[in-house]
Amino acid sequence: MSDKPTRRHAWSRLLLIVLLVAAGALAYGWNDYARFGTAPLNVTAQGESIDVGRGSSFKAIVGELHQRGFSTANPWYWRLLAWQMHVAGRLHAGEYALEPGITPRQLLANMAGGKVLQRNFTIVDGWTFAELRQALARAEKLNHDSAGLEDAAIMQKIGAGGEMPEGRFLPETYAYVKGDGDLDILRRAHAAMVKTLDELWAGRAHDLPLATPYEALILASIVEKETGRPDERAQIAGVFVRRLQNHMLLQTDPSVIYGMGANYAGNIHKSDLTTDTPYNTYTRAGLPPTPIALPGKPALVAALHPADGDTLYFVARGDGGHVFSRTLEEHNRNVDCYQRKRCR
Repeated sequence: MSDKPTRRHAWSRLLLIVLLVAAGALAYGWNDYARFGTAPLNVTAQGESIDVGRGSSFKAIVGELHQRGFSTANPWYWRLLAWQMHVAGRLHAGEYALEPGITPRQLLANMAGGKVLQRNFTIVDGWTFAELRQALARAEKLNHDSAGLEDAAIMQKIGAGGEMPEGRFLPETYAYVKGDGDLDILRRAHAAMVKTLDELWAGRAHDLPLATPYEALILASIVEKETGRPDERAQIAGVFVRRLQNHMLLQTDPSVIYGMGANYAGNIHKSDLTTDTPYNTYTRAGLPPTPIALPGKPALVAALHPADGDTLYFVARGDGGHVFSRTLEEHNRNVDCYQRKRCR
């Protein structure tokens, strides 16, 4: 008997086995690929990101993900997924967040949609312009275009040449992306303050001893530095408004401290109150020449809508609040009680 049928049968079985193995491998590969697209990347820490430079190749992007340990998948899986999602060749440059739980499909979608990572910079109520500049210099992924510039040059570059910078920037949170410049944040914060102050000035209370919005800005900065308590801002503004109306000295320590500049070492002494500077409201009448800080919107509202009343003095209680009084005699008793601890 010929062994040809036997050989043909053997080859058929071998072919079947090869086909089954190939089909199994294909099924495994497809399942593995399908799992890859929806399985989270190896991101365990908050704040991770990947920076896609202009002209970066797809191979380079995937290579960085592998190099930094975020992905161990076959690079061809990434190519197939990009092709399947119709995003191959359409990824935008920029910085992209790598948050725990993000999948390859989500990351490619973000890159194709240009959903770059946004960072936030918060200007804190009561900062001075110097403190604002220091904070901008520490901000991550922000171009520090203002480095080395004098204050006057900064104001010129943001379109506010000739203005003193103190008080001119609205405390808020401003979003930015990698590559933005600090001058852009300053420009936006300046425009926000102009808009806010103009709107509030238009609706101000009647008979205020303030001739211009800038004077309101100065008063608001004093209110900002005198108290951080929302329930006291209008009361303190009311005290200063009445003192201005009665041609009394404002006698506000924060303004004196601002005028001392680098000479202020954490404490204010009696000699500081008698040393004349343009900001010493114990020696000079009226408002100081400029704001002494960046007032937030609540302080602006308080300055333009001060509380009614007849109090002309206040003293810190030591717990963040203040005690208000109508007469100097009453005020002196409060000073003895709350500052000298000689209550009677």
